[in-house]
Amino acid sequence: MPDTRFTLPPIDDPPATEVGIILLGLDARRLLAGLGFARIADDPALVTQAVDLARHEVAGLGFADLVAAGRARWRAVRDLVESRAETSASPRRAWAEAAGRVTTAVPEAGPASVAYLTACSLRRGEVDRVADGDGESDVVPEVPAG
Repeated sequence: MPDTRFTLPPIDDPPATEVGIILLGLDARRLLAGLGFARIADDPALVTQAVDLARHEVAGLGFADLVAAGRARWRAVRDLVESRAETSASPRRAWAEAAGRVTTAVPEAGPASVAYLTACSLRRGEVDRVADGDGESDVVPEVPAG
């Protein structure tokens, strides 16, 4: 049975865990775009920035192309990445466990690929629906100012 107690994160948690918590807040299309871009530049912060630039059509990056590349990558490796119904109630602990499974399943993946594959595995239902073209993200992509 998973531990469901609330605890504050340790101050010495690895930075990759905090990156993961941020990635878990992205919608499925951005996760797939990041996964697609991670094959090119394997630094999580740079990938997140590039996806945001592509989403806003800056610097000639095509967001749809990145999403398509991410869909292809996710479809190619998702069966290798074990998804567990039981995960810790702590997002940081769940992230660490899932990242370990991803690293084992896809040993050639660099840091950004591991980060985005981990986020996709933890949000597998939504990511699978978007990757398979069966639906849009459950997350509201943007709220207009006003």
